[in-house]
Amino acid sequence: MSQKCMITGKSPLVGNNVSHANNKVKRRQNPNLQWKHIFVPELGRNVRIRVSTRALRTISKKGISAFLKDNGLTLKDLV
Repeated sequence: MSQKCMITGKSPLVGNNVSHANNKVKRRQNPNLQWKHIFVPELGRNVRIRVSTRALRTISKKGISAFLKDNGLTLKDLV
């Protein structure tokens, strides 16, 4: 399964773990993704999406329709 937010497009970052002795080891920083059921009034049903927690907070504040519009997406992108 892809570690990518379906709305914002957030994906893992790659960096180094640096020890006190300055040894570098590659590591991944994964986004905090959750599966959520979100009710879409325009469709009259719930949609299951994989979304980052930051996007989830914004959806709670603005609503799903306004958030999708701001990101240049449509409801068809979720279904």
